[in-house]
Amino acid sequence: MDLNDKLAELKYDYVRLQGDLEKRESVNQSVDPLVKQLEEIEQEIASVRSEINQKERK
Repeated sequence: MDLNDKLAELKYDYVRLQGDLEKRESVNQSVDPLVKQLEEIEQEIASVRSEINQKERK
């Protein structure tokens, strides 16, 4: 899988988790695990973007 595909997959997962988080908030369920997952995905997205930028500079 190339970096652009990985980035697209991470973005898809991020949006899906945001929807899940909103649903849980609306019924007053715990959202802490989802928030942690979103933060992890944000870090992965930043890492993949950094790799893409480094490859483009070469």
